[in-house]
Amino acid sequence: MAEVATETAMKMEEKAETPVTVAPTKAVEAARAEEAETKVTVAPPKTGEATNKLAGEEVKPTETSSLVGKLETDVEIKASAEQFHHMFTGKPHHVSKASPGNIQGCDLHEGDWGKPGSIIFWNYVHDGEAKVAKERIEAVEPEKNLITFRVIEGDLMKEYKSFLLTIQVTPKHGGAGSIVHWHLEYEKISEEVAHPETLLQFCVEVSKEIDEHLLADE
Repeated sequence: MAEVATETAMKMEEKAETPVTVAPTKAVEAARAEEAETKVTVAPPKTGEATNKLAGEEVKPTETSSLVGKLETDVEIKASAEQFHHMFTGKPHHVSKASPGNIQGCDLHEGDWGKPGSIIFWNYVHDGEAKVAKERIEAVEPEKNLITFRVIEGDLMKEYKSFLLTIQVTPKHGGAGSIVHWHLEYEKISEEVAHPETLLQFCVEVSKEIDEHLLADE
């Protein structure tokens, strides 16, 4: 009897040590599936969203940048750089004699000819219409044959918030004559306003006529 009891006890211990595998219930499987789905659809942190928006704003052109513009061109002339530069610093009132079809007059309202801060008033014809422009001399660099005008009143101010014209003349390398560089910098009041390409062509025409005038005076 003792041997039978011992054998029975050993079988009971083996059953206790054998692991029991229980199939998961449907409720457990559903909970695990729901947990897995939640991990996949977690939204990115707010800091990530802010960074993405900031990057988008940097790429997108702003309204101001679309209204601001620059135009420039070079005109070859036969006159010297000093002669042409002097026409706009020393005697701009003579420009009307050189280009009467484009410039009707130029008067000094304040200051001195060719001095920064001086105010000059122009009468001119552009696109077939008589127009006016009051300009302030912003900068003069004789060693570079450079002068910059800022338009402060007149017809251009009807379409532009700001308008600067820079004229720089440099001698040609290895030959007679010079290169007149016109640089227009502006800000339009709206998208409907055209870029001043016709005004740039106007500057080219005036440059050529000034050149002819200077050569005729030699």
